[in-house]
Amino acid sequence: MQSRFDNFSVCSFILEDFQKFSIDVSLVSEYAECISPASVVISNISTGSRTILHMNRDLPDVTVENFSKISLGQFKWIHWEARNAGEQLKMIQQVEMFNSKLPEHQRITISVEIEKTREPLYELFPHGDVVFVSKDVARHLGFNSPEAALNGLYNRVKKGAVLICAWAEKGADAVGPDGLLLHSDAFPPETLVDTLGAGDTFNAGVLYTLSNGGSLQDALTFGCRIAGKKCGFHGYDGIREK
Repeated sequence: MQSRFDNFSVCSFILEDFQKFSIDVSLVSEYAECISPASVVISNISTGSRTILHMNRDLPDVTVENFSKISLGQFKWIHWEARNAGEQLKMIQQVEMFNSKLPEHQRITISVEIEKTREPLYELFPHGDVVFVSKDVARHLGFNSPEAALNGLYNRVKKGAVLICAWAEKGADAVGPDGLLLHSDAFPPETLVDTLGAGDTFNAGVLYTLSNGGSLQDALTFGCRIAGKKCGFHGYDGIREK
């Protein structure tokens, strides 16, 4: 994991939580002079929907300078959530250059999530081996279903890539280089409790399955299943057991 933190109490809370779940934070960049962003989440106990009040302070995004300090040889998969696309494109290009000198089975897999409806982020479409496009982006670009989004956007990804689109209660669809459209239904909990982070949970489930040699169909189904489980309780504690 590569991210950025300040050295105040919010940062300490986040780091302690990562350590609790054995998440490696050795590559985190620290900014002693900055303050971490903060969000307040208001959850509707009746519907499970949420309202997020976010304050983005002065903590910078990860830069290519930060990224250049890490040893790429320790990774088999690197995932980007599209944010500062200009810098991220330079990072991805470093990985592509690194991969060009290796046999295929030793190359780092690159995945990208394009979640926000900001035009500069779309330049990352052709740079992922696996690309997640959000429902919001799909609808912003004029598509009203995951099938339509995949059919309409697959020409934006590079040859041989996988394109995935999750669509909340409709489940998720994916298409790979064979052109076959795959689908998984959603797995809603008996009671909807907390949807915060369901999309990230889906992505994590898909990446976990694919990185361990699972099929694209298995990855879709597992991602939807674990995201549905997560919506049935607050937070993430115990998600493995649940």
